[in-house]
Amino acid sequence: MTDTKDLPICHIVMWDVAGNSDAEKRAAVETVRAEFEALRGCIPGMTRLEIGVDISGVDYACDMLLLSEFDSEAALAAYAAHPAHLAVRDRLTGVRIARHQVDFPIHRPLNTKETAGD
Repeated sequence: MTDTKDLPICHIVMWDVAGNSDAEKRAAVETVRAEFEALRGCIPGMTRLEIGVDISGVDYACDMLLLSEFDSEAALAAYAAHPAHLAVRDRLTGVRIARHQVDFPIHRPLNTKETAGD
């Protein structure tokens, strides 16, 4: 296995949000979005932050996701322990009801577009 500690890292987190109605779920999605958007520019080593909301409508899809990129594994670890991130996590307790995460090394320059099939 290749040493990845110095490669950029993509950090993806998918959530389901609380809510008994579409309106409650939409409000929860907007709360999560606002909390994470507020971290933009506050986390050293974070080079990308995107929030996506599911549009598929399939019953097995997560409601939303965070896609972020970091300079390195160390930058991701620092984010995980950063006070601003921990405060967001604490404020969102009960709003996010399921969580799935994938972290992987990026073997291309950060923030470049790729076209499928190229």
